[in-house]
Amino acid sequence: MPPAQLPGSRWFAWLRNLALRVGVLTGVYLSVVLAAWLIIANRFPWSTNFAGPRNLAAGALMALLMLIPVVRFLKSPARLFCCGAMAWVVLTLTYLGMGLYFQRLFSRWGPFFVLMVGAVAYGVVAVFAWVIHMLWTVRHHPMAVSRRRIH
Repeated sequence: MPPAQLPGSRWFAWLRNLALRVGVLTGVYLSVVLAAWLIIANRFPWSTNFAGPRNLAAGALMALLMLIPVVRFLKSPARLFCCGAMAWVVLTLTYLGMGLYFQRLFSRWGPFFVLMVGAVAYGVVAVFAWVIHMLWTVRHHPMAVSRRRIH
């Protein structure tokens, strides 16, 4: 049974590498959530009444979307990192573009810092997945190879 495809994946069929395709699509999802979050927070004054729940919901949705590469490539840490890094590059480019529109967006985090946070986060997850995979492999395979005597 082939794995389920993400919504909108036909638009990125020109990317032949699956990790890049899923990464770009995840980056687009993250960018849409980021743009909606910024527009709602800055352009609708009535949203300040529930700023805490709004930010919590947007952050939770971003965290949920960040899990797409982790779940898809858990058994391949290198592809997990490439996919996550591509998603984060797309998100960082969106952050850079939104920072040109919203003047004070870069007052706390610059685009390079955002890129590094995402790269480190996906790097740590990829290393953790690799270590777990190695422990799982060692646990299910014998440590020493038994040798037969040749007479």
